[in-house]
Amino acid sequence: MKRIGAVLLASGLGRRFGSNKLLAAVEGIPLYHRAMAALAGAGLDRLAVCSPYREVLEAGEALGFLPLYNPDGAEGIAASIRLGVSRMGDMDGVLFSVCDQPFLTTESIIRLVKSFQESKDGICALSWAGRRGNPVLFPADLLDELAALTGDTGGGAVVKRHPDRLVLVEACSPKELADVDEPGDLSI
Repeated sequence: MKRIGAVLLASGLGRRFGSNKLLAAVEGIPLYHRAMAALAGAGLDRLAVCSPYREVLEAGEALGFLPLYNPDGAEGIAASIRLGVSRMGDMDGVLFSVCDQPFLTTESIIRLVKSFQESKDGICALSWAGRRGNPVLFPADLLDELAALTGDTGGGAVVKRHPDRLVLVEACSPKELADVDEPGDLSI
């Protein structure tokens, strides 16, 4: 069995949202907590959360996540990816997830992990109707490429360099891939 870690990217500044959207609630539960709960139940070997926010780091630690303080969140998503990769070098694969998909389920994460376990060297991405979304699970041989990202460039850049390795894994529902960018999106 491949050892799989997960990194929850929770450093965004919520510029389009107008405030810290991680704290925004859907059905009474903050976005960051919904994301943590979905990951925590998936049976992964290591969980980490990257964030500059103490509330998020403390909640993650209480749920078994390794809290990784990210002082460089203003740089963009690459700072969180690099920080997460730095603690996952001994994993066979690393799943990267975001906090703004309030309806992501543990069941879909388990599907993603199962596909990765069955693939030789695939980059497994949750999808719906053939469209790639998040989370994405990368094999260990691509961690150096992820660690080299800068600015607001995410893992999609690595996926584009290796299109032949992409494995799309259908989510349980299209609602799971819907993300929150603006306050109006909270009523998904």
